[in-house]
Amino acid sequence: MATPQLYNAPDDNDALEHAIVGVAAAMADASRVKMLSALMDGRAWTATELSAVTDVAPSTASAHLNRLINSGLIVCVAQGRHRYYRLTGSDIAALIENIMGVSWRRIAAPASTTPTSLRTARTCYDHLAGEVAVQIYAAMAQQGWITPEGSAVTPLGLQQFAALQIDLSQPGRRKACCGCLDWSERRFHLGGYAGAALLTAFDAQGWLTRQSGYREVAFTEAGVRHLRQVFDITLRGNSTPEFRAPLPPGATRGVSDCPESPFSA
Repeated sequence: MATPQLYNAPDDNDALEHAIVGVAAAMADASRVKMLSALMDGRAWTATELSAVTDVAPSTASAHLNRLINSGLIVCVAQGRHRYYRLTGSDIAALIENIMGVSWRRIAAPASTTPTSLRTARTCYDHLAGEVAVQIYAAMAQQGWITPEGSAVTPLGLQQFAALQIDLSQPGRRKACCGCLDWSERRFHLGGYAGAALLTAFDAQGWLTRQSGYREVAFTEAGVRHLRQVFDITLRGNSTPEFRAPLPPGATRGVSDCPESPFSA
């Protein structure tokens, strides 16, 4: 398995600048951006699936994947005879989400025919993003679940998370709480360990539904009810939008294929 390239330079600033150029260059390709945005669903993908997403030959996809591995943006995980690719971690997902936010400012507003489900609620790697997620983050700050700057969960927040059957007492090495800039709303949603735990709990308790191959999520009746009760959030219009037609057998789809994504071709 390829490992990220390490740069040695006589001056630390030169080394850092050289490393930044390497990461930026790895992302400065439409096919590689499509791969990265597809991996934002938090799942591990095969080279064949990523080749289909980018519409390039398998050999070309392999070269792109090696470039992303060398830059430290993704890792390859071997399981038996199969190899899977995923983002290196939540910090890379946050980087991509921030770049999406910057890129979103440069494009016109989506056409009215664009599905609104992606902006309403979607996954951002392992946590919830979109309009609903931004409202949840704002409600948590207002109700005192998190500190004003969003860098930590308060004692009250720990109690409130526990009431939702979410235990934040053992965050591990990951930051317990942080604000993640939402590319479509250009405001913060909840990231870190707390954000991942919240999405996991919503999923486990049947408050939302997901469809394989898509980042969009839809809230169930129970989810809509709890959003209103816990966070005083009322979803506008159709609270549980219908998912699009299932993908054909063997087909895959990344977020980059959605016309609403700033990384669409």
